[in-house]
Amino acid sequence: MTDFLYETLEKYWGYTSFRPLQEDIIHAVLAGKDTLGLMPTGGGKSITFQVPVMMLEGICIVVTPLIALMKDQVDNLRARGIKATTVYSGMTSDEISKHFDNCIYGDYKFLYISPERLHTELFKKKLPMMNVCMLVVDESHCISQWGYDFRPSYLHIADVRKILPEKSPVLALTATATPDVVEDIQEKLLFREKNVLKKSFTRENLAYIVRRTENKVDELIHILKRVEGSSIVYVRNRKHTQDIAKALQQAGFSAHFFHAGLNRDDKTERQDAWKKGVCRIIVATNAFGMGIDKPDVRAVIHMDMPGSLEEYFQEAGRAGRDEKKAYAIALCASTETSKLKKRISDEYPDKKLILRTYEALGYYFQIAIGFGAFPTHDFSLPNFCKIFKLPAIQTHNALKILESAGYIEYIEEPDSNSRLLFLVNRDELYKMDMDKLSDEIIQVILRSYTGPFADYVFIDESLIATRVHTTREAVYNALVMLSKTHIINYIPRKKLPQIIFSKNREETRHVIIPRNTFEERLERSQRRISKVIEYITEQNLCRTRMLLHYFGEKSDNDCRTCDICLQKKQPGLNNWEFNIVRDAFFRYIESNNAQSIQVLAEELPLDKEKNLQVIRFLLNHDKRIKFKDGIISVNPT
Repeated sequence: MTDFLYETLEKYWGYTSFRPLQEDIIHAVLAGKDTLGLMPTGGGKSITFQVPVMMLEGICIVVTPLIALMKDQVDNLRARGIKATTVYSGMTSDEISKHFDNCIYGDYKFLYISPERLHTELFKKKLPMMNVCMLVVDESHCISQWGYDFRPSYLHIADVRKILPEKSPVLALTATATPDVVEDIQEKLLFREKNVLKKSFTRENLAYIVRRTENKVDELIHILKRVEGSSIVYVRNRKHTQDIAKALQQAGFSAHFFHAGLNRDDKTERQDAWKKGVCRIIVATNAFGMGIDKPDVRAVIHMDMPGSLEEYFQEAGRAGRDEKKAYAIALCASTETSKLKKRISDEYPDKKLILRTYEALGYYFQIAIGFGAFPTHDFSLPNFCKIFKLPAIQTHNALKILESAGYIEYIEEPDSNSRLLFLVNRDELYKMDMDKLSDEIIQVILRSYTGPFADYVFIDESLIATRVHTTREAVYNALVMLSKTHIINYIPRKKLPQIIFSKNREETRHVIIPRNTFEERLERSQRRISKVIEYITEQNLCRTRMLLHYFGEKSDNDCRTCDICLQKKQPGLNNWEFNIVRDAFFRYIESNNAQSIQVLAEELPLDKEKNLQVIRFLLNHDKRIKFKDGIISVNPT
């Protein structure tokens, strides 16, 4: 079995060895065990299910909310000769049905599916006909209401589990989960027995720094001049990405901005330039980074702190994946705490505003009471807010709460790729009489994309235009005509966010926002924000130990690399040195009763002079310590 495992890894992925924890997870799922894998960002989660599935009969269903990641993984698998497909919100019913039929009859190995599609009647009808060998739940923290990114659609996974064969294990994967969330994931996914495999959250090469400053841009420039190599700068506002990138460019840095509002071509171009090192610094919202495997990022700098330590840990963890020295730096002004607290009121608007938003959606899309379930509507938040005089940020969050309550689906980043499927077979195609441009476009498509007769393929009109020596608009018009003549089915890319009513529109007075959707989540968000505030305001505790403790991992040792460990406690004495001696001092006194200063100075872990500095400090500041006749003792607490 082990030999076959390594043969499969090398045959399809070209690797000869696994990263830490990957092989343990693979052996667990091959043994049929339900497994929760806790792996840090960049730990290689996809290998843990893709490799074993290639050793099993049947198809693997992968549930993930990240459309861009779905498409990337499907493209990567297809490039390796592995049949894979994807289904997500916003696809047409004909498209979805075609994909499901391919999974039943086409010997496919992977179906990537968004959680919203799991409770549709079509999926429930098709699922029993699929030979499912494994169910994978990516970003599995989304199933827990204790988690920072709870998504109600994930709760439908338990229903899927009940339909699957008993032999099909569940593999849940996440990079960040507190102990409560770890327990909740296993319960919600109906684990037959608890089985958690995890890698330590410790990142010995990553230094966590909190820098207090009232001029963040100047401090950012100062840091980037001192820390060489690729960097990510995170902000929470799209406009700020542009402003900061411009400031960095003016300071002589190679920098660009990135956010979800960019078109696909700009996103791809900027991402590729950064990955290749042509652009050194990317200034981005949290839309950037998921699924990007760039090992040599030397610094991740937060201009604004996220709303939870889970988010911060995941984003900061994109630095130093090559195990070389790297920095996770948070820049904090004196107003940081008040800004974090204000975020709560923005994210949880008054219920009257939530109900008003729901009612306005009905008028906006002209949906009558009792109608409107499931069709997809293009949606412009600025236009919607302008028409109904609603505050943009709070309305955005009201839509998210309505989604959590099960009334709508709010797709903020729709699929930005066009899709195409040939409706005629190859022989029929060659017999058809068509104009020169259409013929050239078809030839380019057949040379550039694999399997367009059997399945929908993602296409790039700009790429096709370049190869045909024409414009993107000409390619678009030609594809529309080919679609009208039923030679192909062409689905142009979507640019606007989308709203889908999950059920028929109800009278506003009957809309209920449950306590577990609003009040309980509000309380948990407040607790998470308070932990972020603790992290950025702490002045004595090692930051790595604080993060490890938050994720339920105990450590008795300071990291010696964070700003707190390196700050001076006494002249010539770092904080981590002080902590080591202090902890050893109390352990030694507890074991050996009263001792003289001379004995303690010799026995404690650092050199004599540093030990004496700590002893003197403790004598002056710790009221538990008694010093009489040259002997030190400690009063019991």
